[in-house]
Amino acid sequence: MPNRDPAAEQLQNYKTSATKTNTLVTGYGTPFASASASLTAGPQGPLLLQDSDLIDEITHFDRERIPERVVHAKGAGAFGYFECTHDITKYTKACVFSKIGQRTDLAIRFSTVAGENGSADTIREVRGFAVKFYTPDGIWDVVGNNTPTFFIRDPILFPSFVHTHKRNPVTHLKDANMYWDFVTLRPETVHQIMLTFSDRGIPDGYRHMHGFGSHTFKMVNENGEAFWCKFHFKTNQKIRNLPVEKARELASSDPDYAIRDLYNAIAKGDYPSWTLCIQIMTLEEAKTYKYNPFDLTKVWPQSDFPLIEVGKVVLNKNPVNYFTDVEQMAFAPNHLIPGIEPSPDKILQGRLFAYSDAHRYRLGPNHLQLPVNCPYRVRMTNHQRDGPHAYRNQEGAPNYFPNSFGGPQPSPKGKIVPFNVEGVADRYESGDENNFEQPRNFWKNVLREDERTRLVENLVGSIKNAADFIQERAVKIFSMVDADLGERLRNGLNISEKNKSNL
Repeated sequence: MPNRDPAAEQLQNYKTSATKTNTLVTGYGTPFASASASLTAGPQGPLLLQDSDLIDEITHFDRERIPERVVHAKGAGAFGYFECTHDITKYTKACVFSKIGQRTDLAIRFSTVAGENGSADTIREVRGFAVKFYTPDGIWDVVGNNTPTFFIRDPILFPSFVHTHKRNPVTHLKDANMYWDFVTLRPETVHQIMLTFSDRGIPDGYRHMHGFGSHTFKMVNENGEAFWCKFHFKTNQKIRNLPVEKARELASSDPDYAIRDLYNAIAKGDYPSWTLCIQIMTLEEAKTYKYNPFDLTKVWPQSDFPLIEVGKVVLNKNPVNYFTDVEQMAFAPNHLIPGIEPSPDKILQGRLFAYSDAHRYRLGPNHLQLPVNCPYRVRMTNHQRDGPHAYRNQEGAPNYFPNSFGGPQPSPKGKIVPFNVEGVADRYESGDENNFEQPRNFWKNVLREDERTRLVENLVGSIKNAADFIQERAVKIFSMVDADLGERLRNGLNISEKNKSNL
């Protein structure tokens, strides 16, 4: 592209100056076996802890920033309750759903994802939607987004994916080449990209968007029967999104628009609420379903698995102090309670480790003793002691097991449902697993014509800042979703007929 400044051309200049292709190595210097596939037992997982390449990649990534969160740095939080309104005990023994009318205290943190703590609330990107339930059986965290899908399927790609959404390490500027290069080289991102660049990519504050657990989880009932499950938080304020020009205006005039909107609504007594619904898939249905039920880049169609209403979430209390109540609030997908267990979803499996590891680095090993994070409805009786900021150190209780002095004993209540794990351990590439069917349905059957037009305009407005060859690759990828979508992008980007023939 002509008239591009040196910052925009940094990666192109590096490529030109590079004399050879270097070997990708781990932090301790050994060759990196694969940068796009984790070590799993069978193609659908779960992950193996012996995957030192993945652990090396994730642990370094978790420690890249001090003290700001690596992602979801800027956010808003509030407190309230969940009230169970429907009986789902046939699916789960989780205590929050034990009886109709039962209330459970909770906290929610909403956030942008890639922007730093001082960035604008009205930028186009995914929004975080994380819910912390303070239950009698401990903390249950549903760590999700305002979209039901995600960009990637394998956690080993997560650090690279986030890097492309952050700043170029040389120029310290956002770089369209980084972003669109990665996206167009990993076609599984297309579904999430189309959602992000649709109208819902800029929600009108945090009150007017849905939330999703996104991952597949396992629900277990009192009889030990298991079901696959997805969580949906449907806003009762109705979906409302910001037009692009309004979002740009607010980015300048009120960059904290979403935080301000949430705080003011609660302060005025206009308490925002969401309806919690679930989708249920039996274990037998999962074995033969047309999509991998643990693929985070895909949804479960509601025509096949209808929403089941469970209860309502209400936020009725603002933070007393932002730092203690929101900045130090820490969510982790491995914070599960009896009746809710993980699935083989590879991204979920990676997050089970990564989130708690990031909190131990950012907040310390005793971050769960902080008031906003502690399971205050449970008396803490275990063998964990000492470390920085240990101010609940369990007095004189023995700190080892077994012991003869009245220490805590294991409980069968925490036992998970046994499950079979089998498969040949290998690195299974998953980048080409039916990437375009659901995005095609979104384009043809979900969006109205005016929404398609805006989606194309938003895509063009971003892709045009990337290098020509990346633009051409983007047109090729989106043409595989739908020929009309590809043609509209080609016209919007003014890609010549000559270039078109080379796609």
